[in-house]
Amino acid sequence: MKKIVAICALAIMSLTTASAANSNTFNSVQAAKDVSLDTNPESAFWRGAIPAYLEVDNFGKRVPRYRTEVLSRWTKGQLYFLFVCPYQKLNLKPGPHTDKETNQLWNWDVAEVFIGSDFKNIRHYKEFEVSPQGEWIDLDVNLDKPHHEDGWVWNSGFQVTSRIDTKKKIWYGAMRIPFIAIAPHSPRPGNSFRVNMFRTEGPAPKTKSIVWQPTMNETFHVPERFGTLVLVPNK
Repeated sequence: MKKIVAICALAIMSLTTASAANSNTFNSVQAAKDVSLDTNPESAFWRGAIPAYLEVDNFGKRVPRYRTEVLSRWTKGQLYFLFVCPYQKLNLKPGPHTDKETNQLWNWDVAEVFIGSDFKNIRHYKEFEVSPQGEWIDLDVNLDKPHHEDGWVWNSGFQVTSRIDTKKKIWYGAMRIPFIAIAPHSPRPGNSFRVNMFRTEGPAPKTKSIVWQPTMNETFHVPERFGTLVLVPNK
């Protein structure tokens, strides 16, 4: 009898874990005040977050060695993200510049957030990227334009920081995004946004893509496959 109960308990745990992994909703937990960006997931600020995980490729195939934890918090003025990125082999841009935007940063190792507040025109959203070296780029993406990558000239005012732990083979990338850059209204608990999150790792031809919601396409730019980010209060 005890054996049957144990097996049932394990089955329930497995289903719960699978459900969490397959969820298309990511909760961002409210913080009392803005803080300086840090990359320590054990800091008081990040300990209050509820993680989401990037653990599949574009087509939904699991990539366990690259399972990436993402944490998010929000305040009245800012939206925060922290990526915890296990890696095998980094593909870093030579001669990095962190004092200015790096166009085409997506050709190197990055963590990315695509986020939109318009649930009617889902082809218009914002893109934010940070590299292991602290490089960054932000884009105002409109897929109805012939060259949506031209949106890199837009400036959101977001900030980033990152670090590489070579012993653990993990890199950490944090973002702080002004809400004014992504929504026309002040944030409140219960507000939701259309979102997807991605990582690119390693040099070609063995480049890996690690995603939150699989796009079922070679490109990340498939807004129909986005999930939902919900602002929740800190209980």
